[in-house]
Amino acid sequence: MTRYPLVVVAFIAVVGLLTFASVRFGLGRLPGDIIVDRDGFVLYLPITTSILVSLLLSLILWLVSR
Repeated sequence: MTRYPLVVVAFIAVVGLLTFASVRFGLGRLPGDIIVDRDGFVLYLPITTSILVSLLLSLILWLVSR
């Protein structure tokens, strides 16, 4: 029972890190990513990038668990 929450937290952390890395290394700014650029304030919500990274990780985990 205690492994499940740990796995979920680890999965969320990996998705977050991969999303940050994808933005940092050029995968970001896909259509569907929201960017709000105002005076002294930038908000970047990588929705499409997060979905793609999540699908990729889900596929990898599914293949590993088979």
